[in-house]
Amino acid sequence: MSIWFDSRDLRYKDPFGAVSCGAEVRFALGADEPLEECCLLVRQEFAGLEQEVPLSPSGDGWCGVLPAPTEPELIWYAFRVRRPDGSLLWLGRNGCGGEADRQRWQLTVYEPTHTPDWFGRGVTYQIFPDRFCRLAVPDGHGMVGQRLVHQRWDDTPQWRPDKAGEIRNNDYFGGSLLGIISKLDYLQSLSVSTLYLCPIFEADSNHRYNTADYRRIDPMLGTEEDFRQLCREAHRRGIRVLLDGVFNHTGSNSRYFNAEGFYPELGAAQSQDSLYFDWYSFHPWPTDYDAWWGVRTLPAVNEEAPTYRDFIVRSQDSVVRHWLQQGADGWRLDVADELPDDFIAEIRQAMEAEKPDSFLLGEVWEDGSNKIAYSHRRRYLLGRETHGLMNYPFRTAALAWLRGGDASDFRRDMEEIWENYPPAAFHSGLNILGTHDTPRLLTMLGAARTPESKDDRATYRLSPEELDMGLARLRLGALLLYSFPGSPTVFYGDEAGVQGFEDPLNRGTYPWGREDPALLAYFRQLGVLRKQRVSLQCGDIGYLYAVGGGLVLRRQSEDEVTVAAMNAGVQPLELSIPWSGALAKDALTGQQFFARNGMLRLTLPPVGGVLLV
Repeated sequence: MSIWFDSRDLRYKDPFGAVSCGAEVRFALGADEPLEECCLLVRQEFAGLEQEVPLSPSGDGWCGVLPAPTEPELIWYAFRVRRPDGSLLWLGRNGCGGEADRQRWQLTVYEPTHTPDWFGRGVTYQIFPDRFCRLAVPDGHGMVGQRLVHQRWDDTPQWRPDKAGEIRNNDYFGGSLLGIISKLDYLQSLSVSTLYLCPIFEADSNHRYNTADYRRIDPMLGTEEDFRQLCREAHRRGIRVLLDGVFNHTGSNSRYFNAEGFYPELGAAQSQDSLYFDWYSFHPWPTDYDAWWGVRTLPAVNEEAPTYRDFIVRSQDSVVRHWLQQGADGWRLDVADELPDDFIAEIRQAMEAEKPDSFLLGEVWEDGSNKIAYSHRRRYLLGRETHGLMNYPFRTAALAWLRGGDASDFRRDMEEIWENYPPAAFHSGLNILGTHDTPRLLTMLGAARTPESKDDRATYRLSPEELDMGLARLRLGALLLYSFPGSPTVFYGDEAGVQGFEDPLNRGTYPWGREDPALLAYFRQLGVLRKQRVSLQCGDIGYLYAVGGGLVLRRQSEDEVTVAAMNAGVQPLELSIPWSGALAKDALTGQQFFARNGMLRLTLPPVGGVLLV
């Protein structure tokens, strides 16, 4: 016999995807022969409850209704049927089989809370502050850490380890907040609506993910007044500012741990009487302590410590509130999977109390709807924690397709995210192709090989042939990025053609005056189209084609349709796609296409695409 169910087809499950608390979900099951009995098997992850929901005969199948729990939940479900001969059969994601073989579908039940819509609609630009723009060569004397300052802006970042085998990240180029202010018109020309800054607080490394003082702007970057000015000037241009909050760990050379004694007050490494002693876990004090991934320069904090909670989030002038008061519009949480759920929820509550329309973003590298971190199922997207997540699954799937993979795999992976995420969270993802944690996009897409030694990777530049392929793929990837639901995010310099392998080679300086002009113009064009087209900002998504190198996305709002037709293959691709009007135009080139009998015939060039309006 055959029984069938499709969780993404409204005939079998209605509504589509995640549902709000208390909603009714209709299920239907098809069968090609009579059945004696059919039921829906339901398991609630957090409540630990199991139930069986009987389905009733309906036409050539069975149907029933499941009332969703009134509290946020993660539900796993499958089906069990009884044949007239009394035999049992189970249906799960992996098909029909015995009970031991079944895999269950996921149903996300979320609390419908407010999600600011400004984030997902617009373009985000990520800046590594030390490397974006400097106005003068700084003097690092007297600052925390042993700072080496590059005199030349176009030097290669220091990547060789020291005698202890560590890359110290203590070389600085001197980018500053005032430098960013001087380039806000440039960001505006890219139609940027959100500026995402990697950490800006005092620290003894150029990346500043080892915070030394949460209350102080790193003096090489500027002052608190500079930050306020940045926010004012950005807001005047319609640009919001997102800060990077590193709340899982601090630096060992920090005001709070103070392993090197740089700060005048006693840190936890110096005295058990320190105000910050209970922030850390020692085994025993002071020589052994919990550290992020065992890195001794990054002692982990105990987020359950009341004094730490008060300092970061609970007090009226907490770190989270203070920087919102100074002009920030939201926070990105570094390593969100290592922060307690209730801590993230408190951050969200404090943000909404201080600035109701602020945005909370979490760093998660997987499907955040069902992530297990440290043996604990997480609740990031159930309504009380983050508004959205970094969409690394998008990056993984997009790069695989761009480099020769099958578009059907991209569609499958993205439809799973679409199905599992609450709608507001899906449309509030930070969609990325490159970040400060990944090799440069152009290098990833163009390099035919990865040199074995880091010496070679540090000096590697794409050959003319590799560069041509890399640029073609990058342009196509950008078209996909700007056409997909969520915020298209540009890592500084990707729009200019910056190259480089892994950290810190991916963190070179922005090449002011040496940009690829054609690539930059293309990003500007995409930004304008994203800003102009409501369907690209918040429209529904549909897949018109996803086979081999061909991928066609339709974005549709109430009064507007935009279609991105793309070919990542090395041969031309002929397509016929439905089109309601008589005429379509490629918004990128102005080329016109004529429809016949409701169909549009296209020939897409190798590694090329069109944006049809």
